[in-house]
Amino acid sequence: MFASLLRLKRARLLCPEVLLGAPEARSAGSSSLGPGCPCGPAAWRRSVTAAARDVATCAPLCAKVRASAHKRDLSEKKLTRHFVDHRRVKLQAGSGGKGASSFHSEPRKEWGGPDGGDGGDGGSILFRANKFVKSLAQLLPVYRGENGQSGGNKNCYGKNGVPTCISVPLGTVVKEHGEIVVDLAEHGQEYLAVFGGAGGKGNRFFLSNENRAPMTATPGAAGQERVLQLELRTMAHAGLVGFPNAGKSSLLRAISNARPAVAAYPFTTLNPHVGIVNYRDHEQIAVADIPGLIRGAHLNRGLGISFLRHIERCPFLLYVLDLSAPEPWTQLEHLRYELDQYEPGLSQRPRAIVANKMDLPEAREKVETLKSLVSERVIPVSALTGQNVEELILHLRELYDGYLCGEGKPSRWKWLQNKVSPATKARTHTNTHTHTHTHNKTLQSTLLSHKE
Repeated sequence: MFASLLRLKRARLLCPEVLLGAPEARSAGSSSLGPGCPCGPAAWRRSVTAAARDVATCAPLCAKVRASAHKRDLSEKKLTRHFVDHRRVKLQAGSGGKGASSFHSEPRKEWGGPDGGDGGDGGSILFRANKFVKSLAQLLPVYRGENGQSGGNKNCYGKNGVPTCISVPLGTVVKEHGEIVVDLAEHGQEYLAVFGGAGGKGNRFFLSNENRAPMTATPGAAGQERVLQLELRTMAHAGLVGFPNAGKSSLLRAISNARPAVAAYPFTTLNPHVGIVNYRDHEQIAVADIPGLIRGAHLNRGLGISFLRHIERCPFLLYVLDLSAPEPWTQLEHLRYELDQYEPGLSQRPRAIVANKMDLPEAREKVETLKSLVSERVIPVSALTGQNVEELILHLRELYDGYLCGEGKPSRWKWLQNKVSPATKARTHTNTHTHTHTHNKTLQSTLLSHKE
């Protein structure tokens, strides 16, 4: 007992200097004691530190001053690490539980008969599309379902394994041996990938008139096993298609609230980014920044196949041409060729040509030459200065309305245009022949809301 008391830690008491105010005591100690004295300021500091070791420092005066948290934009390297658009997943469903072999036994009932229960079924594995999931990075390489429990006596059945649900982004394509199995394009859509094994039968199941005391019990079946490839194809209405350093990321920042990485030096985006363009009638258009393509992309040069598959779901395309190139119209020919080689007819979807970098001195002459060589609409813009971005946003809405009319969906844009007064329409028509910039501002203030 006495030895146990000696092992107890003695409570530390605070010295009067700490309780009454350490700064005053420190000044008094430094003035009265010399530097050569063993009880000088250094010794006093050690004693005060040892005495104040158990003092809480969570008060505002003692706590460390923390700067306000500022959310910074992720760099392209970190975005590449967080975004994954393809996975190879091995799925193994749970096995069924074993059936039990037992006989009922209780007092005054000698021949109770078999009472072995069946085993539970194994857990299945399914995929579910979730609009709040944006990447396949959270998926594991191997998934194993929960096994079913074994049966018990007294006709007790084993518990079934709980199904495993894997959440994937919208637009995930499930492939097996290179063939598409299912396309998860709607929120909440499910696909049962592997089935769990059936539970084994207990000896109660084999009871018959010929066999009144069966001893047979079967084991549970093994669960199904598959290896699937998951590919994410970006779900967007419009896709920005162009060569590297054409200004696609800067253009997406100018028309939406998306913040892809941009810089003053040449580099290419490695992952697609999706921005939302908002309108006053609460309509939203998703625009995808497809990573830059190179010549031979359909042959998977420069990860071309990984980039081209994100264009398949875009109903209309925006070709972004770099006006700093000597001949920008040749870029359009190469882009069309790459798209048609990847999927025939892909370049013939509803489209528009965006001539970027209009702020350059020689850009105006190249735009006139480009308009004379192509039949599509050419929209000259400058993502750096925001020049003529309103016209691009308005034409983007026209392409979207055409897409809705093709699917038989109602368009609120037409309804809103009918609500505009005839005087406003006449004034807008007059401004079209006078000042194009004023015309865009009028339509923007009438029909368009601020960016997200």
